[in-house]
Amino acid sequence: MTTDTLTAKNSTKRAGSAKRAGSLLILSSKAGSMTPEIEAKLRRAFAGSLTVEFDPKMDIETLVGPTALIIVAGGDGTIGWVVRRLADTKHPVGIVSMGTFNNFAKSLRLPTTVDAAIRVVKTGTPRPITLGRLNGKVFLEAAAIGLFGETIAAGESAKDRAFGAFAEDVKHIAEARPFKYVLTGDIRGSGSCMSLVFTNTASIGSQMPVSDKTPVEPYLELSVHAGASRTDIVKRVLARAVLSKHREGGLGQVFQFRKLEVVTTPKVRIYADNAQLGRTPATVTATPSALKVILPR
Repeated sequence: MTTDTLTAKNSTKRAGSAKRAGSLLILSSKAGSMTPEIEAKLRRAFAGSLTVEFDPKMDIETLVGPTALIIVAGGDGTIGWVVRRLADTKHPVGIVSMGTFNNFAKSLRLPTTVDAAIRVVKTGTPRPITLGRLNGKVFLEAAAIGLFGETIAAGESAKDRAFGAFAEDVKHIAEARPFKYVLTGDIRGSGSCMSLVFTNTASIGSQMPVSDKTPVEPYLELSVHAGASRTDIVKRVLARAVLSKHREGGLGQVFQFRKLEVVTTPKVRIYADNAQLGRTPATVTATPSALKVILPR
């Protein structure tokens, strides 16, 4: 262990009495692709940075200055936590993506091999990206209202072997019904559907294609319907074939927007990046330039 390597808890204690670091490397030893050899390589590559093990209780701002570079090396969950925490700050973020699916990194055209990702962090350019918000909750990939969100949540529970949550999610799928919706804001309209899906990345969940959207673009995309029936949506999610159906017109119309207000009858469950956030009504917004991520030149 090098002298600049600390646990998040100890780092926080030291920050109160020492000068805050100019850059921070956050490592997740639990990431699927992390090995002792890769961890050692990352420490060498960013030897001038304060290095901490990822801890969801950590307070980044106590460790570094207000414009310090934050480098995160970990899986989708770790990267998502860091990006959400740093939204609307002045920290540029370097990403070494080591997750199973890497939807966010791939939508930003970031490499998913360690050596290439290190090169991008060292030689790339910070560029502003768009993040979404659902009722104020930041999401990186997508938000959903209705059956589509419930089906994605069930898939995540099954992947994580959270069988109690999976059983509850399957119950939600079985109970799903079409709902009426009214949209106001950048898009005005009404209708009836099984799902409304709001995307910021090209794929979500287990690399399921949902759009051609990239977070570099200053808007979100809305897909209405996302399937003509419950069976159709579940089949698409399981087959990871949503984008092909989208191109055939099966997802209904697709719209670009910055802000939408959604009211439904009856009230319907809402999801952001697979997390359930209660029920409608919902406000969905795109936040351009929410954060700067180091991207290839």
